[in-house]
Amino acid sequence: MPLQMSSEVFITCAVTGSGSTQDRSPHVPRSPEQIANAAIDAAKAGAAIVHCHVRDPQTGVPSRKVEYYREVTERIRDADVDCVLNLTAGMGGDLVLGGIEKPLPTVQGTDMAGASERMEHVRQCLPEICTLDCGTMNFAEADYVMTNTPGMLRAMGGMMTELGVKPEIEAFDTGHLWFAKQLVSEGVLKDDALVQLCMGVPWGAPDDLNTFMAMVNNVPDNWTWSGFSLGRNQMAYVAAAVIAGGNVRVGLEDNLWLGKGQLATNAQLVERAVTIVGNLGAKVIGPQEVRQKLGLEKRAPAA
Repeated sequence: MPLQMSSEVFITCAVTGSGSTQDRSPHVPRSPEQIANAAIDAAKAGAAIVHCHVRDPQTGVPSRKVEYYREVTERIRDADVDCVLNLTAGMGGDLVLGGIEKPLPTVQGTDMAGASERMEHVRQCLPEICTLDCGTMNFAEADYVMTNTPGMLRAMGGMMTELGVKPEIEAFDTGHLWFAKQLVSEGVLKDDALVQLCMGVPWGAPDDLNTFMAMVNNVPDNWTWSGFSLGRNQMAYVAAAVIAGGNVRVGLEDNLWLGKGQLATNAQLVERAVTIVGNLGAKVIGPQEVRQKLGLEKRAPAA
């Protein structure tokens, strides 16, 4: 297919994630205040969208506490810089089996919640965007499964649409895009969908360019897409996504390093992405342009 490079690009910064990275870098934010400050710094560096998980402030372990999300949301909205708020809705589907001979009962680390509970922080905080992980997947760990059944996704996607929060479809493999198209065809999601192509996450789509372009070519023409990869390939995929016609994501959720032996901050990763996008001849667009492009509405949280 002919090359159709993006001329205007938005940058998403995924500031902390839900992985066990809290003890691998002092720059991984833990408390709601630290997470909000990291998001604000990323926005000042050029990120139009900030994607936020929350963690326990003392241990750094990923959390689903609504009060943490509310604090993060309020601090970002009260900041002196504008940005589009994107909250995860991926927590609450963690299944850790008991081992290969006795998978049941499940063991520590399992966190399985119903659709309404998984969406409660979204209902209360009313971000402009929240994520919808569009499939069940094995991750790197031996007995861990990220669980998102078709029924759960239909329920959560319907709640997002009803709340007026735009789903960001997280596609870790081509089958996730297939099911996302099904959700659109059923009317669960609107047809001007937003999708994030997640490359190099074990054991989803590998981050080779042939697989990446297969993912890109499966995105409908009227959808907006962004892409990222993990670790050392994060910045290579900034360039690849722009060249392939999409938008980009960087941040400490996906990569801790700025260079060999140099731990990064979120703002530094965004600054490098801004430079790459600019050097390719594209324009980095801001939050107001993103809202217009995606049909977003900035709202106050629910009482």
